[in-house]
Amino acid sequence: MYIAQEESFGPVMVISKFKNGDVDGVLRRANATEYGLASGVFTKDINKALYISDKLEAGTVFINTYNKTDVAAPFGGFKLSGFGKDLGK
Repeated sequence: MYIAQEESFGPVMVISKFKNGDVDGVLRRANATEYGLASGVFTKDINKALYISDKLEAGTVFINTYNKTDVAAPFGGFKLSGFGKDLGK
């Protein structure tokens, strides 16, 4: 999917369905991009959300929300979207 692999400017959210239990397939699809600024996980299973967030190649991973941050949280991106995590209090 082109929009999920190229850097987009503006509020864009790609929502993809996947087969129940195919966590590795989801991670492969999510990480198959040259960019890694932010990502989001929506699930009722907090253990699954934490596992996925640890494996995502993104500077920020939101769980069951999107674009809500705290000034104390480090910010940054990976791959062509940045240089890792920085700042925060």
